[in-house]
Amino acid sequence: KFPKSDSMEKLSVELLNTLKNLKQDDFKQFKWFLKQDDILKGQKGIPEDEVIGKIKLNILATSWMPCFVSDLNPRHLRFVTEGIGEKEAELEKLREFAVDVTLDPDTAHRDLVLSSDGKQVYDTNVTKDLPMTSQRFDTCASVVGKETFSSGKFYIEVQVEGKTDWSVGIAHKSINRKGKICLSPNNGFWTIWLKDKVYEALAKLNPERVGVFVDYDGGLVSFYNVDTTDLLYSFTGCCFAERLLPFFSPCTNIGGTNSAPLIISPVSLFD
Repeated sequence: KFPKSDSMEKLSVELLNTLKNLKQDDFKQFKWFLKQDDILKGQKGIPEDEVIGKIKLNILATSWMPCFVSDLNPRHLRFVTEGIGEKEAELEKLREFAVDVTLDPDTAHRDLVLSSDGKQVYDTNVTKDLPMTSQRFDTCASVVGKETFSSGKFYIEVQVEGKTDWSVGIAHKSINRKGKICLSPNNGFWTIWLKDKVYEALAKLNPERVGVFVDYDGGLVSFYNVDTTDLLYSFTGCCFAERLLPFFSPCTNIGGTNSAPLIISPVSLFD
């Protein structure tokens, strides 16, 4: 682990600025630069491919979500230098804020099927005869939770194993649920997602369980790979103007290749 110092902070900021302007085609050149300065060799206890994977994931995240680039912060860069024990301890603390969330069937797109306990959802490509209310998503294969949050901290975990496309996060209660929706903070959504074409080159980073931590008063939304305890992404400086709802999209069935359900998982402490 690097010692905490002003020089390390400066390096993190400089590297962050480089990442913001880095294109996917530049990635090989950037990796070569890291090797030349032996930066990767200094990451004791963390494999080189893991460091590269995290940097590449952030690069791809900026290409998926151009309006989120300003939310990247030096913590993402510092995080890869932490030991496994420290990461696990950090996530363990956040899991203490676990809440029970149930899917709201009155908001689910008519192609979606919810389990009887309200913990699982998947798409069938078969439209059910249900009333089209103002609360129901009519185009995007999405659903929100019944519970709302307007203060404090909360945490949930979602199993995404076996899926090629999905999106999870939080949203303002007043979000638009009609027509095509852009999942951006400007529209009241703070989410991450997986798309098959994007993740083909990053299959080893594909999480099976995603942890979502929200600090309403602190304006923070963070996403974790629960099984590796890695931080996937953080939105900082968020201005929540109203109640928040957990948001889930199993995305479309895609001919059966994306038929696995999203599952709201019970949260238990690490062994």
